[in-house]
Amino acid sequence: MKLTAREITVFGMLGAVMFASKLLMELLPNVHLLGVLTTAYTLTYRKKALYPVYIYILLNGLFSGFALWWVPYLYVWAILWGAVMILPQNMPRRVRPAVYMAVCAAHGFLFGTLCAPAQAFLFGLDWKGAIAWIVAGLPFDFIHGVSNFLCGTLIIPIANVLRLAEGNAGNHS
Repeated sequence: MKLTAREITVFGMLGAVMFASKLLMELLPNVHLLGVLTTAYTLTYRKKALYPVYIYILLNGLFSGFALWWVPYLYVWAILWGAVMILPQNMPRRVRPAVYMAVCAAHGFLFGTLCAPAQAFLFGLDWKGAIAWIVAGLPFDFIHGVSNFLCGTLIIPIANVLRLAEGNAGNHS
């Protein structure tokens, strides 16, 4: 996937938007636009959406520390990207928002479970320890899933704005 200078710039800015949105919403635990932006970027840029996602992950590590909590980020956002990639692109327009919101919500509800393999490995947890870790995080995953669903109303509008900007790319003097 060869990138143009314009794409490098756009993806850098989109990754920075993800990081800035996370910082701005940190007062609300597990409420953020990361799933929404990952989904909208994937709908717009398909495979190349991984660039802004991993720029966000890198920025998160650089500014917050490359600690053990960061390790699952290396794959957990790619799971959401992959889930969106396998959705049919020719879904009826009326069902698209609900499907994208549901996928985004599912990622939030399952976030702790998705992080559990890395946490179990990094902290030497056995099966029971991993299950206990998941159960202890369920209240946070519930908040995460509900907020992802509600924030998911922004997926289509953001994707439409990105597509509009891409359609107008190069039309500036």
